[in-house]
Amino acid sequence: MRPAAVASLVVNVLIVVTGGVVRLTGSGLGCPTWPRCTDRSFVPHRALGIHSAIEFGNRMLTFVVAAVAIATLVIAWRYGRRAVRRLAFLLALGVPAQAVIGGITVLTDLNPWIVSFHLLVSLAMVGLSVVLIRRLDEGDGPALPLVPSGVVWLTRAVFVTGWAVLYVGTVVTGSGPHAGDVHAPRNGLDPRSLTQLHTDLVFLLVGLTVAAVLVLRSADAPAAVRRAATVLLVVELAQGLVGFVQYFTDLPVVLVAVHLLGASLLSAAMTWLLVSVRERVTAASGPASPVRRPTPVS
Repeated sequence: MRPAAVASLVVNVLIVVTGGVVRLTGSGLGCPTWPRCTDRSFVPHRALGIHSAIEFGNRMLTFVVAAVAIATLVIAWRYGRRAVRRLAFLLALGVPAQAVIGGITVLTDLNPWIVSFHLLVSLAMVGLSVVLIRRLDEGDGPALPLVPSGVVWLTRAVFVTGWAVLYVGTVVTGSGPHAGDVHAPRNGLDPRSLTQLHTDLVFLLVGLTVAAVLVLRSADAPAAVRRAATVLLVVELAQGLVGFVQYFTDLPVVLVAVHLLGASLLSAAMTWLLVSVRERVTAASGPASPVRRPTPVS
C-alpha cells in the first residue's frame, strides 16, 4: 500500500510540472479541441508542430496518473481499512474530474480562471496523497493531539494561509505573460498589485511558520512534528527566493517551472505538518494496527 501511496504523490506532482511546461511553451492549444486533438483525429499530426506533441504528451500523462490511481484504489480495497479506501477513492475520482476540467480549459481557449482552478485541484490532490501516506501509519479511531491545542490552531492557520498564497499565486499567473497560447485571454487584473498581495501573504505565511517552529521546540513536541515544521519553512524560503528572482528577471520560463514544482512541494509540506500534530489511535472495533496510542501533550 505504501509504494502505491507514494506513487500517487509523485505522479500528481509530475502532472503539475508537465502542465506548467505546456503553458510555458505556449502549447496550451497545441491540440485545439477535446477529447480529440483535432476535429478529425485523437492524436496530433506533423502539421500541428511541436506544440501539439507537448500538449498531447501532457494528456497522455493523465493516463499514467489514472493507472496509478486505479492501482492504489484496488490495493486499498484489499487493504481493508475504510479510511484508506475513502482517500484512495477520492484520488481516483480526481482523475476524471481533472480530465473534464482540462477539457473545459481547452474549449474555453485557456480561460485564466479555469486554468487556475485546474492547477488548484492538482495541488489539492498532492495534499490528499500526503494524507493517504500519513493514514497508513495511523489507526482508524479518534484523533488525539500530540501538541497543545493552541499549537494545533497555529498549524491550521499556517495551512489556510498557505492555500491563500497558492490561490493568489494562480491569479497572478492569470494576469501575467505566460498564458499558454499567444491568443489566450488574461484575467485583466493588475499584475503589480496582485504580486504585492501575493508577496504580503508569503511574508505572513513565513512568519506563522517561524512561530510554529519556535513554539513546537519550546513545547517539546515530538521530533517528527518539529521536523515537519522545519521542512515546511525550508520549502517556503526556497520558494520565496525563486519567486523574487523570477519577478526581477522578467519571469524566465525555467524559473517559473521551478516555482510550479515548489508550489507542489509547498502543498505537500504544509499538509504534512497539519496531519503530523495529531495521531489517530486504533479503533476498538476496527482492524488491528501496530500504531501505539499517543500521549496527548497537556
